[in-house]
Amino acid sequence: MTDFTLYDETNAPDGSKASLAESKAAFGMIPGLHAVMAESPGLLEAYKRVHELFMASSFDNDELTVVWQTVNVENGCHYCVPAHTGIAKSMGVDDAITNALRDQTPLPNARLEALRDFTLKLIRDRGNVDDASVQAFLDAGFTRQSVFDVILGYSQKVMSNYTNHLARTPVDKPFEKFAWQKAA
Repeated sequence: MTDFTLYDETNAPDGSKASLAESKAAFGMIPGLHAVMAESPGLLEAYKRVHELFMASSFDNDELTVVWQTVNVENGCHYCVPAHTGIAKSMGVDDAITNALRDQTPLPNARLEALRDFTLKLIRDRGNVDDASVQAFLDAGFTRQSVFDVILGYSQKVMSNYTNHLARTPVDKPFEKFAWQKAA
């Protein structure tokens, strides 16, 4: 097993020090994901920028959570599922949505279910989504922008999920209570 370093603002590569200091100021700690990503200043910067862009996308907090957690659960990310459970709570997302995503059970409404279905289709078909699936997504009340905003959210999660798989990033203390394992 390769050991990856959890950096802080004192021992990180020079290109990551300022970004880690910003993370610490924003969160009161350096999230483990950021600490690992600091090995590659470009990855850390890209991740944080894509996060900002996705937060400013066409989706509301419930929809952001559906995309994030759909990807996290599909990819079996031991770090991101608990982290986004806590993030969803802080964003005021109903626990029924979070639990349905974590447990892969039906969501509380058809619109959110259509978003999860489209996100899964995008992941599983590697972007080769058929016209009928795109139309079903649009018919659920989403827009053409939403199609591409799902890709934006997926891009963010690929960076974090794959980093966490490789580095076996420890779950941050505030999110340990939301520990999760993918059902067999």
